[in-house]
Amino acid sequence: MTVVAVDGPVGSGKSTVVRRAAARLGYVYLDTGAMYRAVGLLAMEAGVALDDEEGLVALARGAGLAFDGDGRLFAGGRDVSAAIRSLEMGAAASQVSALPGVRRLLVEEQRRLAGSADIVMEGRDIGTVVFPDAAVKIYLTARPEVRAARRTAELRAEGDEVDEAEVLDALLERDRRDSTRAVAPLRKAAQAVELDTSEMTLDEVVAAVVAIARGQAGP
Repeated sequence: MTVVAVDGPVGSGKSTVVRRAAARLGYVYLDTGAMYRAVGLLAMEAGVALDDEEGLVALARGAGLAFDGDGRLFAGGRDVSAAIRSLEMGAAASQVSALPGVRRLLVEEQRRLAGSADIVMEGRDIGTVVFPDAAVKIYLTARPEVRAARRTAELRAEGDEVDEAEVLDALLERDRRDSTRAVAPLRKAAQAVELDTSEMTLDEVVAAVVAIARGQAGP
């Protein structure tokens, strides 16, 4: 099994890049951040507070999270892929992911889902916690204003009327929370190749990730 671990802050383009890179490599794609977003969504729907660790662990354990072959996430058989992509769900995921019990449970699930397949997995702690021995580690980043512009474009394309300045504020707060949490903070893994995508096109980033993966994973 070859694991390509891709970490990085919100808005760095991980989801789109990793999905395309996985397809080009012929690997399975798994978005771990979506799992935390899903738990946040289920918590809001069930009225469970986002700081209620015991309640969230129980919710996550019974969530029935599963990915299909196209990377869509299901919770109890319901496709939640679109519902989890709002700014609100991003903030919820950041809160949920800071809770040790929730993280332990979902990390175990992520390792189980990886199984024995060649996989490209994205998140914030893949190369540091989930798969610290991954053959390939990549850290995707970009300047905050670039990430905010990209995230704004994505949200508007989905029909959300958002203000770019507000998106930037939310992004910076998410960066602060993710990088300072006590459990599995966002950071570049040792030996990870850092890619600053600020001046790169999507195709260029995908090509770079594929080249790094092929170069480090070996034949």
